[in-house]
Amino acid sequence: MKNVEKYARGYFMPPETSLNWTRKEYITEAPIWCSVDLRDGNQALIVPMNLEEKLEYFKLLVDIGFKEIEVGFPAASETEFTFLRTLIEQELIPDDVTIQVLTQSREHIIRKTFESLKGAKKAVVHLYNSTSVAQREQVFRKSKEEIIDIAVSGAKLLKQCAEETEGNFQFQYSPESFTGTEIDFALDICNSVLDVWRPTAENPVIINLPATVSMSMPHVYASQIEYMSERLNFREHVILSVHPHNDRGTGVADAELGVLAGAQRVEGTLFGNGERTGNVDIVTLALNMYSHGVDPKLNFENIPAIISVYERLTKMRVSERHPYGGELVFTAFSGSHQDAIAKGMKWREEKEPRHWSVPYLLIDPKDIGREYEGDIIRINSQSGKGGIGYVLQLKYGLDLPAKMRENFGYCVKNVSDQQQKELLPDEIYDIFVKEYVNIQTPVEFVKYRFTDDEDFQTVVTIRIGNEVKEIAGTGNGRLDAISNALQTVLGMNYTDLIYKEHALETGSKSQAVSYIGIKASDGSVHWGCGIDVDIMTSSVKALFSAVNQMSRKTAGGSLR
Repeated sequence: MKNVEKYARGYFMPPETSLNWTRKEYITEAPIWCSVDLRDGNQALIVPMNLEEKLEYFKLLVDIGFKEIEVGFPAASETEFTFLRTLIEQELIPDDVTIQVLTQSREHIIRKTFESLKGAKKAVVHLYNSTSVAQREQVFRKSKEEIIDIAVSGAKLLKQCAEETEGNFQFQYSPESFTGTEIDFALDICNSVLDVWRPTAENPVIINLPATVSMSMPHVYASQIEYMSERLNFREHVILSVHPHNDRGTGVADAELGVLAGAQRVEGTLFGNGERTGNVDIVTLALNMYSHGVDPKLNFENIPAIISVYERLTKMRVSERHPYGGELVFTAFSGSHQDAIAKGMKWREEKEPRHWSVPYLLIDPKDIGREYEGDIIRINSQSGKGGIGYVLQLKYGLDLPAKMRENFGYCVKNVSDQQQKELLPDEIYDIFVKEYVNIQTPVEFVKYRFTDDEDFQTVVTIRIGNEVKEIAGTGNGRLDAISNALQTVLGMNYTDLIYKEHALETGSKSQAVSYIGIKASDGSVHWGCGIDVDIMTSSVKALFSAVNQMSRKTAGGSLR
């Protein structure tokens, strides 16, 4: 690419090595989650939510289990102010939920913010000012000392306004654009604010270190977080928070490694909505923990319902490949993948293991409201016999013999390839019925009877075209006798009759299903399926279906 020389790394490594977080294997307990959907997420929408939409979204977040929810920037607009007052005055905030509001470190904005919070049972007031080199030099044109003074004066005013305002308030400070700030300067400004607030066990303070613009690989961010965590004043009374954005596509990794490095709290949004490439996705973070057997303390048991509300209110769309929530994230089209999943599911049924370990499926889709049918194995020209057979068994109860699954698999793949599309389960079933089930041409089965049960002598009534005739045969069993009658009268020869049967539940009516394969003299195998309330009749229908398949496809199958 051209112009690569115009770019350089804009982050700052800690002056001392901070790599203790690398000794940790995984996150062992859920952090404090703070949703910023209604502020950070909402301000990134093409059309921000109106009052009614924000109230419904707030309820969604409460139902999911968020205990901290940033509800807006109340000094920024009348809509934001009205939303907050509505929540407070209509008592819509549950007692165990803390709301959070954002304010710049400017006097009139801070005072307007506290005006909006009158009567709040508990609220976090989130103070911020920009600290990065680029912001200091290009936007504010102020020295480090002047930037610290902005933060300290804001912190002092927060204390004063909190004492003058009815309500219960906790303080939070963010050195906005932290990732582009010299680490020692970020530490100085945070400690200067902490020296004003002087947190205690009863009144802890939140220090939030945002990746406002993600500028480094995740391990660098983690090292920055650890360095800060080990040097903040009043650390035992500080809740260390991270707020990663996703400019480099590493928001989730930044948050996870940040928690390993000492962060106790994560700010993010559902499905990563937010400015530019978005905020960190709390759905992914929570379910990543869930996949390790750690309770994330959030309820995502019905992801489809959450997505429905999210997309309707935000007018955003969850991508088909979005982790956990995307329509296709559990879907296998590849034949080998489908076969492994189908076998894994069967093994799980047989062994009933304690822990989930199905190939290609990180978690059980049912745990988040997804269905095996249509969600996991979907069929196109790349699919294999295992997946196609799995779909038939899961939805329709048809457990095909292995060789028949292979035969049917080629049939389905050919249809998908010719039509250049994915085939839905009902379309697959229709192909199966048309190709194999109760086939009545050119030879239609009418009825049968046995004249001697000991010698298995049978008379079978058949119809060929408009002609009805009776044919007779004997064998070492009922089905063998009927098979011999067909071969003798129709002039057909086949061997190695393959047979399988099982009960088939269709609604309240129990039926029997039989599968039969016959091998022609040229080595080709032809399959048929019979379905009937009587098991013997289903077997006969399967045999006739296989014979009809053979008569259609082999030169030696002419009828006489």
